[in-house]
Amino acid sequence: MQLLSKTPFLSKSPFLFKILLFLALITAFTAPARAVLYIDITNGSAEPLPIALPDLTGSGTGADIMRVVWSDLEHSGLFKPLPKESYIEQITGDTQTPRFADWRQISAAALVTGSATESGDKIRVAFRLWDIYGEEQIAGKEYNTFKSNWRRIAHIMADEIYSRLTGEKGYFDSRIVYVAESGPETHRIKRLAIMDQDGENHKFLTDGRFLVLTPRFSPNSQEILYMSYASRQPRVYLRDLQTGREESLGAFEGMSFAPRFSHDGNSIVMSIAQGGSTQIYKMDLRNRRLIKLTSGNGTIDTSPSYSPDGARIVFNSDRGGSQQLYTMTADGGNVQRISFGEGRYGTPVWSPRGDQIAFTKISGGKFYIGVMRPDGSGERLLTESYLDEGPSWSPNGRVIVFHRQSPSSRGHAGSTRLYTIDITGRNLRELITPMDASDPAWSPLLPL
Repeated sequence: MQLLSKTPFLSKSPFLFKILLFLALITAFTAPARAVLYIDITNGSAEPLPIALPDLTGSGTGADIMRVVWSDLEHSGLFKPLPKESYIEQITGDTQTPRFADWRQISAAALVTGSATESGDKIRVAFRLWDIYGEEQIAGKEYNTFKSNWRRIAHIMADEIYSRLTGEKGYFDSRIVYVAESGPETHRIKRLAIMDQDGENHKFLTDGRFLVLTPRFSPNSQEILYMSYASRQPRVYLRDLQTGREESLGAFEGMSFAPRFSHDGNSIVMSIAQGGSTQIYKMDLRNRRLIKLTSGNGTIDTSPSYSPDGARIVFNSDRGGSQQLYTMTADGGNVQRISFGEGRYGTPVWSPRGDQIAFTKISGGKFYIGVMRPDGSGERLLTESYLDEGPSWSPNGRVIVFHRQSPSSRGHAGSTRLYTIDITGRNLRELITPMDASDPAWSPLLPL
């Protein structure tokens, strides 16, 4: 039988990473992989799946790739990579059928084998995923690309393994944009920064001369919206991540802020403060036409976020006397309040699945990150601290990233760091950044 099909080499551009992925020999059973080996990720107390991840054979890059795969899977909280010194069988090639009994003896439920072969500046990576107790191969793929893309290949491999064993899409081949902060409390320097979801490939997008806030990704991950004081008046800007080109999206009488893309990327919603009130507007990016969606004297309507199908918008408003969450149709109709718990609610963001809305809650002098259904039912608080704020969803709607600030001390700003947490409320982890960090936004999966 043929193990793998070769694919064309990929574009060297990290933004136009034209990768063609071929599904390789999957054994001839017709049931999906999860029918044989499956992690029930709906259970908040699920034990991590023991998985063996030997280095890819063939080149030193293979070991580097598997270190990233190991880290991705372990940090998800759903997998338990087994220590390499426990392995009984030594894998020597990507065509080798494993001795399943040897892997069962060390309690491995799944095994990944494969190879990495270099030729000049190109690399071919092939892997198989095995169900140890079912004694079946349940996935196999090959990737041909430039060697400089090895880290992204690792994330794509981890996504494939995650997907096969959970039944859901992965989230590792994605990026996070955020506001990098430095300096004293009275003179904070804030720059836009971007990195892979694991903190690698970090770079700054702005130089810190102007205050920037609330960056947000486009649906294709190639553009971001953000608010900047570059023109001395707070305005919303659009930046192309490939070319570095940026432009202001209008000079209004009042400040414009809190922007987000629509589900198709053709329009945005944002808040504009004018005449003592703040209202939500929609702008068509193709013709710059502006449509007012909310109204009210002296009210503050802000932080709009589209549902994945673009049919509805969630936002926070003080129209009822305190800051609460509301939904409306995409044209501004049928406004309904959905938050009724104690305290104030803000920064709502719709899950990419459409089944949950994440939010910040302020109650009893503490901040919380929580989730609720779009009708307001099923509210659950996932975190609690001095200041937790600004949730953003992973591409698969499984994990939330947010920022956490510690109290100020003796004129020094408290540290502000990024954290991730699973929607079950488990697996809280700090996402390491070079300096203080706030306002994170998680990209969709990167284009292939």
